[in-house]
Amino acid sequence: MSISLKSTQTYAQSGVKILVYGQAGAGKTTLIKTAPQPIILSAEGGLLSLQDSDIPYIEIHNLDELGEALTFLTQSQEGRQFRTIALDSISEIAEVVLSASKIGLKDGRAAYGEMNDIMAKVIRSFRDLPNRHVYFSAKMDKTATDTGTMLYAPSMPGKTLSQQLPYFFDEVLALRVITDKDGAVQRALQCQSDPLWLAKDRSSRLSMWEPADLGAVIEKISGRAAAPAQEEQ
Repeated sequence: MSISLKSTQTYAQSGVKILVYGQAGAGKTTLIKTAPQPIILSAEGGLLSLQDSDIPYIEIHNLDELGEALTFLTQSQEGRQFRTIALDSISEIAEVVLSASKIGLKDGRAAYGEMNDIMAKVIRSFRDLPNRHVYFSAKMDKTATDTGTMLYAPSMPGKTLSQQLPYFFDEVLALRVITDKDGAVQRALQCQSDPLWLAKDRSSRLSMWEPADLGAVIEKISGRAAAPAQEEQ
């Protein structure tokens, strides 16, 4: 067996994978236009906020179309030109998978179990893409912790998948809409948890608050400007 040793110093240079969640209308979709050379896999159809941005997108209505999009992005010359793949949203994609599972399975618990297995494979397939940045947007929910306190966190259909989702990612950021002391509304990314909001930054390069700019966040995590996408081997 041949062993290929790699360095952790170059880990983020293979692409930054980010999960961002927030309330409806916070600007999760609009955030995509700040990413380097993005393409959107849209399962929500809510792209009106990007009508002036001329960003390519692929509509996703079912799991087969998602697989076709992944093949296009990894195996075609046209697909490999995009540096950032944006799944908008991973919560909606899970809803699509769950609906299909419910049709095929009479037992509701079995349908949720099947969805969990499928979504784990989907998330890993995109998260582990080499030399690409991947942006996953997710809905937000307020859930009870083990201690009985309430916490804002990413939302997925089913309690189990919602609890598992943050563990798939090194970067889980909350897109917050904040009113400053002058009454102006600002959007910012919360990168570390507090008593009310779940967030984490395993790169340790982000501040508690970062501008709502994916390009700037990617550059800060990788320690340099994001490199153009390279062809997968």
